[in-house]
Amino acid sequence: MSDVVAALRQTVASLHAELTRYGLVAWTAGNVSARVPGEELLVIKPSGVSYDDLSPANMIVCDLDGVVVEGDLSPSSDTAAHAYVYRAMPEVGGVVHTHSTYATAWAARGEAIPCHLTAQADEFGGEIPVGPFALIGGDDIGKGIVATLSGHRSPAVLMRNHGVFTIGKDARAAVKAAVMCEDVARTAHLARALGQPLPMAQADVDSLYDRYQNVYGQPGRQLSAD
Repeated sequence: MSDVVAALRQTVASLHAELTRYGLVAWTAGNVSARVPGEELLVIKPSGVSYDDLSPANMIVCDLDGVVVEGDLSPSSDTAAHAYVYRAMPEVGGVVHTHSTYATAWAARGEAIPCHLTAQADEFGGEIPVGPFALIGGDDIGKGIVATLSGHRSPAVLMRNHGVFTIGKDARAAVKAAVMCEDVARTAHLARALGQPLPMAQADVDSLYDRYQNVYGQPGRQLSAD
């Protein structure tokens, strides 16, 4: 188990660089976590530590109640929300939180992002929904994430007046969903600024989602781009 945790520490630390690479976070905001397979544990970044200073050694291991098991620093202030998602959604292996600019602007309006793009149909299977407002620190955010995404195709939720949370089969998939959510949010904003975006038929959305999730790409390899 120590080897598995060590590998996840490396993975989670490295994936935070993707958040800065794609401009999804500012200063020390945002976080990535990963479930430890077969254990009631998660790995998450420490609270308030610069992205430049993140390393496998300072990642924090917590149980699924958010209690620190390994690590000398305090875990992310969103740990309770991540932990709740893992407890409630056993299929989830990774959770990401960002305040990416365009997606968070939709969250500030409390408005779901309607599906007007083939790329959104591919990745999200329809609209990107809005979750309820909740204060940081407890598991109310986690409850809102689970209530909104349970039974929903979208791996992303816009938590009202807060930001974006994404889920995935592993941490990398959750990071990809966060990147794609911001890309869709930016394009949807620009389209609306130019006029009224054209609707897509639900049958077309369903067909695109099925193709992307089940046919697109190379067998045995993760989806990564068009």
